[in-house]
Amino acid sequence: MNTNHIAILGSGSMGCAILSGLLASGFDAASVSVSTKSQASTQKHRDEYGVTAFSIEHHEDANSLAVANADVVLVAVKPAYVLEVLGQVAANIKPGALVISVAAGITCAAMEGVLPETVGVIRSMPNTPAIVGRAVTGLARGSRTTGDQLQTAIGLFETVGKVLVVDESQIDALSTVSGSGPAYVFYLIEQFTEAARGLGFTEEQANVMVQETFLGASELLAVSGKTPEELRKQVTSPNGTTMRAVAVLEDANLSATFEKATAAALARAKEIAEGNL
Repeated sequence: MNTNHIAILGSGSMGCAILSGLLASGFDAASVSVSTKSQASTQKHRDEYGVTAFSIEHHEDANSLAVANADVVLVAVKPAYVLEVLGQVAANIKPGALVISVAAGITCAAMEGVLPETVGVIRSMPNTPAIVGRAVTGLARGSRTTGDQLQTAIGLFETVGKVLVVDESQIDALSTVSGSGPAYVFYLIEQFTEAARGLGFTEEQANVMVQETFLGASELLAVSGKTPEELRKQVTSPNGTTMRAVAVLEDANLSATFEKATAAALARAKEIAEGNL
């Protein structure tokens, strides 16, 4: 990865996940600086990761201190604060640096509007499996981002999973699938587990059956070379129990439900982009 120093602004789950992946890939902890809200979080980052950390609790200019000399600045704060934070640090970001945001709804143009013209911008949309190195991250480049900077961003996010480069017009739609997707899966697991408990199994038994079934099915899909439809039909014997169950799911029109769900998420992303935070 073509960078010597990385700053991470924000110490939430996504910022920490990317930090963990970055260090696991061999990046030098001494070349990472982090800003956090509290001194306790700062100390935790120093102790657990060995990085340089600054807390807003002790330093009002913690974000500016973190970005000094950084080639890449990863903005991992909530969407409502992205432009405010970038405005705070704009004068301290070195020329030629790359700013990457993980926030939904904040456009490249909006970020470019508060940053010097020499600074490139990329929007990213990773998902929470980054915590275990299985993320899907979408990347969209701004108008002044170079090819080398894009490759740097790809290398950064490949430390926590797979990367898709898309046009910015697609990044919000991507967020409704891979960004929000883990929540859809967890919700399905919740409901399936409740159904198992309703059949008389203990909570522990239900958890094992459902979670291992989801995990096993996903791994089978990954290695089989077959489509989900092919694998489903392989399980579904003619006139068998699975066929009867699948018929009920088809009657529930899950396809339309997922279309409505992703449309609702996309509408909210557009609201955020319009400033309705």
